[in-house]
Amino acid sequence: MASDSTHPRNPHTDAPSGRTGTLENPEVHDNVPGNVIPIIEREFDDFDTEAAKFLRGETPEPEFIGFRLRQGVYGQRQPGVQMVRVKIPFGGITPEQLDMFADVVDEWAPLRKGHVTTRQCVQIHHIPLIDITKLIRQISDAGLSSREGCGNTVRNVTGDPFAGVCDDELFDPTPYAGAYVRYFVRNEVCQLMPRKFKTAFTATDEDRAITGIHDGGFIPRVREIDGEQVRGFEIRIGGGTSIMPRVAPTLYDFVRADNGDYLKVTEAVLRIFDRQDELRKNRARARIKVLIDRIGMDAFRELVEQELRGDWVHARNYDLEPLLFVHDEEANAPGPQDGLPQARAGDRVFARFAASNVLAQRQAGFSTVEIRIPRGDLTPEQFRGLAQIVREFSGGYARTTIQQNLVLRWVRDEAVYAVWERLRALELGDAGAREITDVVSCPGTDSCKLGITSSMGLNRAIQEHVDAMGITDPLTRRIHIKMSGCPNGCSQHHIANIGFYGASIKLGERQMPAYIPHVGGQYEGGQVRIGQRLKLRLPAKRVPETVGRWIRFYESERHDDEEFNAFVDRVGSEPFERLGADLALPAEFSDDTVSDFIDWNRTDIFQVQRGEGECAV
Repeated sequence: MASDSTHPRNPHTDAPSGRTGTLENPEVHDNVPGNVIPIIEREFDDFDTEAAKFLRGETPEPEFIGFRLRQGVYGQRQPGVQMVRVKIPFGGITPEQLDMFADVVDEWAPLRKGHVTTRQCVQIHHIPLIDITKLIRQISDAGLSSREGCGNTVRNVTGDPFAGVCDDELFDPTPYAGAYVRYFVRNEVCQLMPRKFKTAFTATDEDRAITGIHDGGFIPRVREIDGEQVRGFEIRIGGGTSIMPRVAPTLYDFVRADNGDYLKVTEAVLRIFDRQDELRKNRARARIKVLIDRIGMDAFRELVEQELRGDWVHARNYDLEPLLFVHDEEANAPGPQDGLPQARAGDRVFARFAASNVLAQRQAGFSTVEIRIPRGDLTPEQFRGLAQIVREFSGGYARTTIQQNLVLRWVRDEAVYAVWERLRALELGDAGAREITDVVSCPGTDSCKLGITSSMGLNRAIQEHVDAMGITDPLTRRIHIKMSGCPNGCSQHHIANIGFYGASIKLGERQMPAYIPHVGGQYEGGQVRIGQRLKLRLPAKRVPETVGRWIRFYESERHDDEEFNAFVDRVGSEPFERLGADLALPAEFSDDTVSDFIDWNRTDIFQVQRGEGECAV
């Protein structure tokens, strides 16, 4: 969501635009692309003060952890360094922000990379605590904020990266997603809930934002009221993955958007959730899905309706006008671009890219271009190169995706080939966005305290293995593969066609890195399904070969047009388990088998080293 011609106000010298928790006397927000969350200077001063007190030993660590998490600063498994999670509401990112990430990664990140997450954020790792405030001050100059990127708050509000340009939407939910962000950031009702609350706004029933696995999901609906077509949302509450995966049921099939009712209903939900002291006794099971699973959606709906009769409702002003994120992208889209290089007839490499990564917008003459970002990692040079491409070819508009990719919007059709050439120069021009080689993973033991295995290393290994298979079959290409470094599911492995989570195998005094597989998950086409967990525990080094076997089994035994999940349903889990059974057999430790006891991208013998995570702090 960007326009390089508009420079955001300086958050250090101008008064902060925005509110700090209520809708009384709201200020009008400047709807500058990429500037959704108000920047408040005093929060940086507070972080400086509190970090210094902690480092001097004046503040107990549990108390300080809760404070820094609300500022989006998360502890890593490596001592003395932190991860900063920068929120990118609905994925909208500007060229200036891409440049800022390049600068920040260059200056502060020792591994020289930033990481796009499955919730459209950008994470920067290995930052010493003493440097954190300098970093978050620096990113704020571009309108970026890490506020409430972690902790028991309303997390980054994700969205459909094709909202506003796809041809099947009832209306663009972006303005309402922006208002939602602005209403709940720093809102006193959601600063210390039993657990986090994740939200997604999708644009269509295709549900490209995967509302079904979120604590709160919003799907556009239109209803005739008093002879007028009124915008609203179907609201779903109580989805999630992790150790208790659930698909969110519908709370209401229509809640008005234009009068702020969707905010009011959400606040009622959060107020109920915040009062669940019973959930606080076991933080590992303190998500709102647990409450709904226990009492049922009908009983939860009764609680919401009772809450909406409370006095607090009358103290609120739900006028959306000051909060809506309203910006006319089309007015700033590029004009005709002449003299650009064009594809030669028979260029099969570009044709493959165009077929998999390029989609026509509903606005004639424009396309979106989805950029595959391997493992979600970008170097400073890639950030800067992308910033320039976004400036020159997409009017300044791009969005991160939940597949850890980047979507360029408003690319002129005649410019697509030139964009591809520029992407190839950045090593980002591969075809296959959202296909089988576009493998998704969390950081795993690269940085996460809860990580058991190197999921990023396995990601690379599977991608290389599948690439080497030379898959051309269109149905096979539609298979999605995801892996997490632990059962918590940050990669969303539960809903992949083939998914894995990190585990271990104990062999005497030795441990072997391993993965538990799932098959048959789904998240496309508006349907969310949790995959079947197989009765296998595969050594990490044998997972790529197992995936290859399963792919060839599917290709050889399926019916003509049978998609992978339909095949899984027909043949059952047993054939997949049988095909992996010999690879699942652990080996005794010896000189010949030592590599099985070393995780991907590692050199030392594997040992589970799992700290106390901060997701439930």
